[in-house]
Amino acid sequence: MIEWNEQGEVRSARWRSESGAPAPRRVELAKDTLSADSAYRFACAGTAMLWRSDFQNARLLLQALQRRIEAKPPKAAARAAEKIARSTPEEVFHLHRQAQSQRARTLAAIVIRVEGDYSINLRRAPDWTEALTEAWGPATGEAQVVSLRELLGVVGAHEWRKKGVEIAALGEGPNNRIHPHYGVFSPVRGEYIDLVAQAPLPSKELAFDIGTGTGVLAAVLARRGVRRVVATENAPRALACAKDNLQRLGLTKQVELQDVDLFPAGQAPLIVCNPPWVPARPSSPIEHAVYDEGSRMLRGFLAGLAAHLAPGGEGWLVLSDLAEHLGLRPREQLLAWIAEGGLRVVERRDVRPQHAKATESGDALAAARAAEVTSLWRLAAA
Repeated sequence: MIEWNEQGEVRSARWRSESGAPAPRRVELAKDTLSADSAYRFACAGTAMLWRSDFQNARLLLQALQRRIEAKPPKAAARAAEKIARSTPEEVFHLHRQAQSQRARTLAAIVIRVEGDYSINLRRAPDWTEALTEAWGPATGEAQVVSLRELLGVVGAHEWRKKGVEIAALGEGPNNRIHPHYGVFSPVRGEYIDLVAQAPLPSKELAFDIGTGTGVLAAVLARRGVRRVVATENAPRALACAKDNLQRLGLTKQVELQDVDLFPAGQAPLIVCNPPWVPARPSSPIEHAVYDEGSRMLRGFLAGLAAHLAPGGEGWLVLSDLAEHLGLRPREQLLAWIAEGGLRVVERRDVRPQHAKATESGDALAAARAAEVTSLWRLAAA
């Protein structure tokens, strides 16, 4: 619970954080009279500001906090640049994540009370009931306090879900979109989808899609003519998302969803897996699609693949080499895990990422992202 004093009374509400951030220990009421500089000092000191005035002004204050975070004094910026220049790629990665974490904590300091019916009792507050119901489930009648930044993330995910992401590999026309749900990674990086859409199919009888997420790769395989696809997933939000997308695409007869970790029972002539690409600890639910602590999913897939391949079958591992450029996992380690799994490489298909961050030069990971290659490894039993 989170507590604060208001009008001489101690009040409380349930604290909610998708990232697992602890409830703030200190809470101050905040109104339109609070200056951005004062808010920034509160945020840096770990004090949450419970907003009690015009809602749209809270959004403006959040933007002001962001500008203050980004506007480093010249000497501090120079010291940071010098530290990065002396660091290894792995150290740069961890410094980058530390900076991201600190930034997230600072921006999360503006908090909003959400009533038990998901309404927000502030002047000019929008009606976000639909978005919150999608993300959190039906309202329970219990008031909650949540960071404004997280609320905006929920609404942004709601808009993505309504609009959907166009997937060229699903064909032309209106029925070629994937609608990501809140907390499920959006398939905005099209290069890995194109790799699966273009590699030669070893069979059209059956395929397994391991860790299906939104269901996009299972849908691509089905649209390519694979008669039966078994897609596995063990995250509840991802299962609901994949089910929704397969229904929208009219593929529920071809694609079977199973709530299991990694492999379903049996063997298949084609098994596809797009595991998280970076071996680091995720700090929020959506980061599980990007960070695979200890390469757990990657190693589990490679260790179990040979036993689940039908004779003459192939396993397709879709993986970026970003971790290699960051010094987090050498190529030799990946090749060793492939060999230890009783597998051999049939072919590797490479593509350069086309997303915006691949060409940006402004952040600490720019060099690694510029060198990144995404690959489809065609694997077979040795």
